[in-house]
Amino acid sequence: MLKIYGRANSINVRKVLWMAAELDLTFEREDWGRGFRSTDEEPFRSVSAWGVIPVLDDDGFILRESNAIVRYLATKQGRTDLLPTDMRSRFEVEAWMDWSSTDLYQEVRPVFQGLVFKLPQFTDPNIIAAGIKGWTRQMQRLEDHFASGQPFLTGQTFTAADVVVGLNVNRWFMTPFDNKPSFAQISAYYDRLKERPAFLEHGANGLP
Repeated sequence: MLKIYGRANSINVRKVLWMAAELDLTFEREDWGRGFRSTDEEPFRSVSAWGVIPVLDDDGFILRESNAIVRYLATKQGRTDLLPTDMRSRFEVEAWMDWSSTDLYQEVRPVFQGLVFKLPQFTDPNIIAAGIKGWTRQMQRLEDHFASGQPFLTGQTFTAADVVVGLNVNRWFMTPFDNKPSFAQISAYYDRLKERPAFLEHGANGLP
């Protein structure tokens, strides 16, 4: 039995939950992290000393880091549509996953933490403004990418890249700030993702 540790409102946990739903996997989940039990507590640290969510327990195999878990689940189930075995195709997927978690999310984080969670270290208007500028620049790159007309990030087929990027796209639409650009290509992509029941359950489910 798979077990997932982490609160269901965490964007990183939601990646794993979405992938698990795409794969129709049965699993148990425990709430850990902000608003729930602290990951500093011994029951969690006995599973993973790193103290971060999500964590996957697959019959005693413990794996942390959301992108790694997403790749692991797709690979274990032999879903080469989600994570190709062809080297070039696979690393194109992985490049999008890495972009979403680095260049994109470093701009998302100060805006989201300041406007939604209102954490003191991110409430400086200058920090938020800089984050919005950077986030918009990254989303423009995504808009330009979809101008080719392809439906998903790496072409005609939905992949693990769309799971990781798709949650940040949802966060773009769900985070309120003024003068947000209207990206027609990204909006159409978002609508395509919302045709997937697993995304409606764990992505576009009313949570930012």
